Amino acid sequence: MKSITLEKLSAEPLIGFRRKDYPEYYHILDRIFAPIRAKPRIAVECDSASSLITEVEAGRGIALANPSFKLVAGKRLLYRPLTGTTEVGSVGIARATKGDVTPAGEKFCEILRKISDGKTAARSKPASTA
Repeated sequence: MKSITLEKLSAEPLIGFRRKDYPEYYHILDRIFAPIRAKPRIAVECDSASSLITEVEAGRGIALANPSFKLVAGKRLLYRPLTGTTEVGSVGIARATKGDVTPAGEKFCEILRKISDGKTAARSKPASTA
C-alpha cells in the first residue's frame, strides 16, 4: 500500500500515547475519525516515543505519527500517508525557559515563528475566486 485510508485505519488496533499524559493526542484522534463517525481502537497506550516504537515493532498495532517522527524511529518502521482527512498536526519549539540560547538558536526560532505566522495568516484568508 502506498497510503492508508481513514476507513481502513479505523479497523486497525492503534498504538498511542498514554491518555492521562497526552490528552491533546486524543483530541486530534477524535477530530481525525469524526468524519467517518468512528472511534479509534486503542490497543496499547505508551508513555514515550521509544515505547511506542517498540510496540509497533512488536506488531501490536499501528500508530499515527507526523512526518518528523521518522527522525526518531528512522528505518525501524514503515510509514504511509493517511488519506481521507484534512486534519493537520502542529509542531512547536521546545527550549529551556531559563538559560542561554545561542544566536543561531534565536535566529532559528525567529524564522520558525515567521513561517508559522505566515501559514496561519494564509490559512485564515478566504479563498479568492476568479
